[in-house]
Order: sequence, then C-alpha cells, then structure tokens
Amino acid sequence: MKHTQIISRSTQQGAALVVGLMLLVVITVLAISGMNTATTELALVRNDQAHEDAFQAAESGIETALSQGQFATVGATSMTQIPSSHQNIATTIQFEDSTMVPDKAFSLGVGSGIAAYHFLATSQADLFRDPGNTTDRDSSATHSQAFYVVGPEMSAL
Repeated sequence: MKHTQIISRSTQQGAALVVGLMLLVVITVLAISGMNTATTELALVRNDQAHEDAFQAAESGIETALSQGQFATVGATSMTQIPSSHQNIATTIQFEDSTMVPDKAFSLGVGSGIAAYHFLATSQADLFRDPGNTTDRDSSATHSQAFYVVGPEMSAL
C-alpha cells in the first residue's frame, strides 16, 4: 500500500499549481473588470445627479421669479440668483400677448374690461464643480413655463 502512494506522488508534476494560478488570474481579471464597471457607473450617477441638481435649480429660479410678481407688458423682467459659488441661476419673464377672457373661462366674460396677460418664464441654471475652471462635471439646465395673469384691460401693466 505504501508503494502505491509513492508512485502516485512521483507521477504528479504540478498540475494543481498551474490550475490554481490560472484560477487566480481569472478571478483577478473579473475583480478588475468589476471595479472598472463600478467606477464608470459611479461617474454616470454623479453626472446624472449634477444634471438633476441643475434642473431643480432652474425650477427654483422660475418659482422665485413668479413669487416676486414683477410682470411687465413692456420689455422683459430679469432676475439673477447666485445661491453659492457653485451655482448661477438666471431667470427672464417675457410678455407674449394679451387676450380677452372668454365667457367660459371667467365669469365676467368678453367686453367686461378683463384681459389675460400671457407670459413666458425661462430659467437657466448652471452648476460648476470647480468654479473658475471648466470641467466635464459642470451641468446646466434650462426650463420654461408659460402662464397668464388675469387683470384689468389696459395698454401696459
């Protein structure tokens, strides 16, 4: 019995070592690939978050401008906000047209001296990862919202 064990040991020539090393190489390649994929996905998520932040900042610019209530039928009303050194929000409210209020939309109806003044609010938000330097992580978003104000009919508000 001892003789059989000696023979089997002498016939082995390091196959287990070679297979083990090959498995380590495969596992290492898979780990490196997984790390590269995770790094790429992290960059995608960071860019998506920056775009979402810019979109929300543009929304907030419109909401702030509308809450000011500064609507003019002559020219445009502009407002700039700089919440931080990483953000810049510019909002413009432009008069578009005035129309008579139709019967079904307002109880006083056409000819009552009531008009609808139509405006377009546009907000541009820019977010900077490194203020003063242009990077591939900077983001911007533009958002527009149309609205109208019902008021007395006159040539200018």
